[in-house]
Amino acid sequence: MENGVAEKQSSYTYWVRDDAAPLPVPRKLTPEDISQQSQPNLLGSVWNQAGTWEEKNLNSWANSRIKELLSSLSLEFSNGKAAVYEVTKCSGDAFLITVRNKKRVGYTYELSLKFKGEWSTNDQKEKIKGHFDIPEFSFGELDDLQIETRISSEISKEDKARISKDLQSFLEPIRKKLAAFEQELKDR
Repeated sequence: MENGVAEKQSSYTYWVRDDAAPLPVPRKLTPEDISQQSQPNLLGSVWNQAGTWEEKNLNSWANSRIKELLSSLSLEFSNGKAAVYEVTKCSGDAFLITVRNKKRVGYTYELSLKFKGEWSTNDQKEKIKGHFDIPEFSFGELDDLQIETRISSEISKEDKARISKDLQSFLEPIRKKLAAFEQELKDR
């Protein structure tokens, strides 16, 4: 039996060490400890510190902001003046995406704007009203913006064609307002 006890004492125990360091004792961090730690400038939510995919819906803000920007648009042209007084259709999506700790924004919208104004022909002023339709516009594509004009006033076809041509001058102010919207979206 003495041989059996001697064998157990001399068995191979390389991975079991008696001189191993003691386990660290946990302690509560103080506010000073936390302030000394470097904190990276992260985008997005606190839970997403790795900077993986995170998408935020901005539709309600974007809808109200587009309506606010475009509802007070007015313009004078060669034979009259007109003003947008209501945004009747504002449908689409706006979003903020954080991916790999980089912010990306985007949107796609369709608009319909009501306008009213006056147009003069041969010393005669006529009230005009109608709609501007913007079939589709999206982030970074404002240079391709197009508006379609529908005049609902009772006037001749020739006058409607001339008025529609004059009303195309609304394109540039609309484009500027939407560019301001796009910049605000980027800054969010």
